[in-house]
Amino acid sequence: MLDTIYVTRHGFRSNWVTDPDTGVTTATIVSPTNIPSDPPLAAHGVEQARELAEHLATLDPKPTRIYSSPFYRCLQTVDPVAERLGLEEIRAENGIGEWYGRARFEHPSPASLELLHAFFPRLSTSYIPVVIPSTNGESVREIHDRVAYALARIIEDIDHEHAAGNPNAPKAILLCSHAATNICIGRVLMGDENRDVKTGTCSLSVYKRRSVASVPGGKPVVPLLNADGSVPAIEWRGGMGVGGGWIGVVNGDCEFLRNGEERNWWFNGEEDWDFAIQQVKSGTTGIPGAEEGVGGPGTMVKSGRLEREAMEAEAKI
Repeated sequence: MLDTIYVTRHGFRSNWVTDPDTGVTTATIVSPTNIPSDPPLAAHGVEQARELAEHLATLDPKPTRIYSSPFYRCLQTVDPVAERLGLEEIRAENGIGEWYGRARFEHPSPASLELLHAFFPRLSTSYIPVVIPSTNGESVREIHDRVAYALARIIEDIDHEHAAGNPNAPKAILLCSHAATNICIGRVLMGDENRDVKTGTCSLSVYKRRSVASVPGGKPVVPLLNADGSVPAIEWRGGMGVGGGWIGVVNGDCEFLRNGEERNWWFNGEEDWDFAIQQVKSGTTGIPGAEEGVGGPGTMVKSGRLEREAMEAEAKI
């Protein structure tokens, strides 16, 4: 059965900013996909991805399947990992894709699989993602529940592969996503909605399975998506966790990275509008390929209030 989940965040990326009134996005470096909100890694992030690949090659068990957010910077991060580990496939899973909070405009979507496959030949064009996030935005609670549903389905599908005797069914997988999503991943696996999850660029967290849920007769336990495409309720809070629950044994390790932890991120408590994608001036980074200022989800440079405050605020709306 699946017993180990590795979770990483994309490497240090080039910058982009979104006008909170119009939703118009501008980028400091033109994205290969021509989507301003889909930036590539900065040169420093490319090096981080190589360091991540070398580190994963030393671990036991090694991941034998990769699920990635379909945004360019995540695929660019895991492609050298797949090469280093000799893996022929990367699965693009929108269910662990970027989070944009709530806004008055339509939220960005990734490029098509066909276009992305041209840049990343290992990217599977046959894998069907569990869920496509709403372009109308999500609350803090909704991003947690979206991630919980996606992971519950992924874990269950792999359990079915093992039950069916598939010799290629993985015992360890790697997930690559974004800061907010990675925090949600750790929380829904462990069943703790207030868990402090570290998520610096190219950091690595490790989760071990607490118990293995039975797969009675191969019958799915996780329900299908609702008729309107929304995710059904998945019980994960209160220490339950998805897929039988998981124990966090490594939290955002960056010791294998030459520059250590960079760009860690927290929910800031004002998630009705994802204030992380408004322009923030931070001065010169001093890192090649990374421009002045920061923008986009997952680039807040200091901790904010606990997310519970955001949930309480949303409950009053």
